[in-house]
Amino acid sequence: MENPYVPYKAQIVEVKDEVKGVRPIKTFRIKLVDRERFDYKSGQGCLVSVFGRGESWFTIANSPTRPDLEFSVLKTGKVTAKLHEMKAGDIVGIRGPLGRAFPLDEWKGMNIVTIGGGIGQTPLRAIYQYVIDNEKDYGDLTIIYGARTSRDLVYKDELFKLIEEGYNVQLSIDNPEKDWKYFVGFVPDNVKRIKPDPKNTIAITCGPPIMIKITLNVLKELGFKEEQIYTTLERRMKCGLGKCGKCRIESYYVCKDGPVFNYAELSAMLEKV
Repeated sequence: MENPYVPYKAQIVEVKDEVKGVRPIKTFRIKLVDRERFDYKSGQGCLVSVFGRGESWFTIANSPTRPDLEFSVLKTGKVTAKLHEMKAGDIVGIRGPLGRAFPLDEWKGMNIVTIGGGIGQTPLRAIYQYVIDNEKDYGDLTIIYGARTSRDLVYKDELFKLIEEGYNVQLSIDNPEKDWKYFVGFVPDNVKRIKPDPKNTIAITCGPPIMIKITLNVLKELGFKEEQIYTTLERRMKCGLGKCGKCRIESYYVCKDGPVFNYAELSAMLEKV
């Protein structure tokens, strides 16, 4: 049996600058060494090791229908700062896949609405890529995404290409900018404007906590039931196996019982906190 505490060795294949400035974000495409890949599902994550520096949790940023693994990393601490210095050819460690995934099989035949803000678009990208690659299994796809400025949007090239291909992608920024032709305002306001129909629809939201909180209220006002709304919890995950208790909420361990929860589960959990 493989030791879950020992990381797989992986090589960085490509590094892409998503966002520059004081809060830079880079996307790393990684290929495992000495094995093809491991099986994972959209919504799961991994602990990525920078040898000699430490390891951090990242949600896998691409669908299992796409090649290799991708992680989008916001530079915030010593591990992420070192990752931002790394280049194609460098070696990292990978432990995973970890956590509970989005129940995409249960959503077959339903319309899918993803609602993201900032770096919170990462787990949602793994959903919409999967739905696009399996279009015959799902209904309509709506991608709602926003950030503070156009410079803070991640996956811009991919999203603009999807717009060109006719997908329903609704972008926004918080304040007006010259030449910006999409919605101006906060993400929940854009959801109010678009008014996604709750009939036979699943809505998944991820982003800053205040955005998620307001978006959840907007979705309920639009008629979405708690069982139709999903989100992810981001807590400090150390072991990834439900042993250390760093991510514990009451009897739940986010690293293995989550990070994906529907709103009904989340409401019941937070009532106990």
